[in-house]
Amino acid sequence: MELVALRTFQTVVEEGGILAASRKLNTVQSNVTNRIRRLEEELGAELFFRKGRGLELAPSGRVLLDYARRMLLLERQTSAAVRQVGENVGELRIGAMETFAALHLPSALKAVRAEHPRLELRVVTNTSAQLTDKVLTHKLDCAFIAGPVIHPELEFTELVVEELVQISAKGANPVLQPLILFREGCAYRSRALAWQRATGHAVADAMEFGTLEGILGCVAVGLGWTLMPRRVVEQSQHAADLVVETLPAEISQVPTGMIHLRAAPPMVALGTLADAVAAAAR
Repeated sequence: MELVALRTFQTVVEEGGILAASRKLNTVQSNVTNRIRRLEEELGAELFFRKGRGLELAPSGRVLLDYARRMLLLERQTSAAVRQVGENVGELRIGAMETFAALHLPSALKAVRAEHPRLELRVVTNTSAQLTDKVLTHKLDCAFIAGPVIHPELEFTELVVEELVQISAKGANPVLQPLILFREGCAYRSRALAWQRATGHAVADAMEFGTLEGILGCVAVGLGWTLMPRRVVEQSQHAADLVVETLPAEISQVPTGMIHLRAAPPMVALGTLADAVAAAAR
């Protein structure tokens, strides 16, 4: 049973079909189809039910998916363990909330680069929920998210406590304005909605943005209000146009740190990265 066949099978499942999988794997559809067919022949079991142009995972396929994920994880763990010998060459895949990336990652990545010069660093930003999913599905080696995090497969190391503050434009009345939020899955979103309910702000359809600067810019011109880490506000180009209000501790204090899989092999660079973030936050 070849690992490339298992990887192809897993990609078909995750991408929802042959065409999407072929694009993800950068190959032609016939290669994907042939690998799945050979895998079915080798196992003597049908892995998918064909429904028109779509595919539905068969019971045998669900069993194989669990084993395929474990076998491919073992492959990655083996590669990672070998990479850690000597000069830590290879790749470190890092995820972070956009606010965290803006505040803490630049200096921390510089420290990792200095300590592990041959390690390739890849960074993506997303919501805490999306980043957690990517770590659990082995698409990221670590992620920096808002906690606390309690999960049997994840290790969470608290590195900094962010203080959320309410921000609005000068001269605006946030009680009468809509709430401006990051998209679903943002850890700050639930706190902002709870604060909205607790303080009598107008309950209206929230405005959603995917970028930090988009939210700050809209708040600065009086389109709405939001909650944001104090340090993000202080460093923003819009700081002079914003009114900052302190919040109760149960809303404002957000433990933030690094998550990684408990079962993953130890990576020296993760320790370097975590230490650098903690040092920069002091």
